[in-house]
Amino acid sequence: MKTVTSISGGMTSAYLAAKYPADYLVFSLVRTSDKAVQFKDRKTAQIVEDRIQTDFVGTLEDDTIIYTILDLEQYLGRSIDWVTGVTFDQLIKNKSNYLPNRTSRFCTTELKMRPIFHWWHDKFKGEIIKMNLGYRANEKKRADREMEKLNENGVSEFKATFEKSDNGRNIWKILPWRVPNFPLIDNFIYKTDIYRFWKNRPVRFADYNNCVGCFHRSASFLNEMATADKDTFEWFVRAEQNGKGYFQKHISYEKIKNLNFTQKMDFDSEGCGSGFCGF
Repeated sequence: MKTVTSISGGMTSAYLAAKYPADYLVFSLVRTSDKAVQFKDRKTAQIVEDRIQTDFVGTLEDDTIIYTILDLEQYLGRSIDWVTGVTFDQLIKNKSNYLPNRTSRFCTTELKMRPIFHWWHDKFKGEIIKMNLGYRANEKKRADREMEKLNENGVSEFKATFEKSDNGRNIWKILPWRVPNFPLIDNFIYKTDIYRFWKNRPVRFADYNNCVGCFHRSASFLNEMATADKDTFEWFVRAEQNGKGYFQKHISYEKIKNLNFTQKMDFDSEGCGSGFCGF
């Protein structure tokens, strides 16, 4: 069974790639077509376009994540397969202008998992793989939730379409594709171990990954992000104003950015259920 490590751009999945060699490494890039959030280093943007074989205007994660993946390739001495799906802008249009939220969590599935699934389908032609996931020793509950989703053969399944019927409708299939593996849990690896490993090593990391306006984050944390990455946070403000629904039922991104919090928040202490998008 071939092994694949999914890399998010954070320290944990990078540690997984460095310490537990796999046959393949894959990274899914979240893109936007909004030039107000354009990636400013256009020379590097061209490198990204060459990797993903499509346009790259910008990302809604911290721009540093682009350098993280490039640095990690140099550090590991091997290439990482870059994949991408539709832009976040197009995804929202596809969802009748609704933004993802805690009751409709389609962004991870569509922007992270689906591109990786299609990469798997093209590369492995239906062969089941073992996929290393970067859940740390204190995140066993997340791993347990993954294991609860397995079919009777102990394999994860994914719903996708590859063809259309005679009347033009998509034909959907549910395909088994991966067996989750959790090396960091098995080897009792915690966040402190990961920080210690990357200290003074030549890989740049963002302070936080996930999308800048990720709904998994608290209002107080997003308020910090509104200052730390103003242009990208404004994308979420505009998307909400031009779309349907709110970040949460009683609060909007616009209101969040104008709130006054006196205490900094530690995102990691809040937990995260976003799967591939994690720390």
